[in-house]
Amino acid sequence: MKILMVCLGNICRSPMAEGILRDKINKQGLDLFVDSAGTAAYHIGEAPDRRMIHTAAHKGINIGDLKARQFCVSDFDDFDRIYAMDQSNLDNMKMLARNDEDLDKLDLLLNCKDSFSKKSVPDPYYGGGDGFVAVFNLLEEAIDYIINNKV
Repeated sequence: MKILMVCLGNICRSPMAEGILRDKINKQGLDLFVDSAGTAAYHIGEAPDRRMIHTAAHKGINIGDLKARQFCVSDFDDFDRIYAMDQSNLDNMKMLARNDEDLDKLDLLLNCKDSFSKKSVPDPYYGGGDGFVAVFNLLEEAIDYIINNKV
């Protein structure tokens, strides 16, 4: 299975989600592939936000090697599941969908579990360090749920 994590600029939430899942894939020997992208072209080729890199490193995960890229229509062909961090990015991807098959691949990451239902992963970009830690914890919980329930 191939999973794509998507946020706006691909420098905070989605690379963190990619890093967490990639770490779990490696540690648990899972048959999954993960990547991340942003719906906007603001940061193409840039590394994740330094605060997110620091938060991940503090949790033992290296995301410093990731580079931002923009979501494109061919991602519908390349991935089985595409998880958006919030409704706005989900809506942007829905506008690019070519058919119902593309639409069926899309969901909010936090829709994976009823207690998260219809919630967005908050964007920590304009906040302090605590927001990055909170996002890490929320993403890790959602990703654990996805792995354990094969969502």
